[in-house]
Amino acid sequence: MESVLYDAKLKKSGKIELPELFFSLPYNADLVHNVVTGMADNARTSVAHAKGRGEVRGGGKKPWRQKGTGRARHGSSRSPIWVGGGVAHGPNKNKDYSVTINKKERAKALAMLMSKKLKAGRVLFMEDFGKDLSKTKNAQELINTLSKIDGFEKMAKANKPKLYIISNKVEPSVKKAFSNIESVRFASAKTANARSLSNHELVLVAGAEDVVKLLGNKIAWKK
Repeated sequence: MESVLYDAKLKKSGKIELPELFFSLPYNADLVHNVVTGMADNARTSVAHAKGRGEVRGGGKKPWRQKGTGRARHGSSRSPIWVGGGVAHGPNKNKDYSVTINKKERAKALAMLMSKKLKAGRVLFMEDFGKDLSKTKNAQELINTLSKIDGFEKMAKANKPKLYIISNKVEPSVKKAFSNIESVRFASAKTANARSLSNHELVLVAGAEDVVKLLGNKIAWKK
């Protein structure tokens, strides 16, 4: 399985061999959905918290005697039916939203999304960024050139995360150059995941040969 390989100036420089195990998997929407939503759940922090009747102040004394007043009996003014009382069945900060995601499922979901995007012409393989990519100006010029390639035209006027760059190694200067471009998000081959990939329409693989090898190793258990 092959794809076109581009140089640092985004000109065609040859072909790159792609592992079929990773780049030609049939799409399973249920599996991808489970992994993406599971990762979102694992990233969720329990913040909302309502105090129960045992957490609010006061209520230690019985409001009035049990009998003889003509009123309903009450044991505490901190009851949920009282103003200023505790909340019944409210959100609790101790709630755990995390779920277990199988390592193989994570790898398979990532491979399925990459396969789907590659088939749709939304993945571009690049040799490397070259030595000039240390300023946002140069990074923007690269994006402008990228928008002239078939399938990547939307990058020209993108104002929200659109391009997911996966690099073999994340150089601080290169990452900083892209950090001021709103439509771009950066990741290394090791940290690339299905959740981030699903939030971006286009993918640029830089240092393609190394990245492809690392991505292929993620799903090598299928052999």
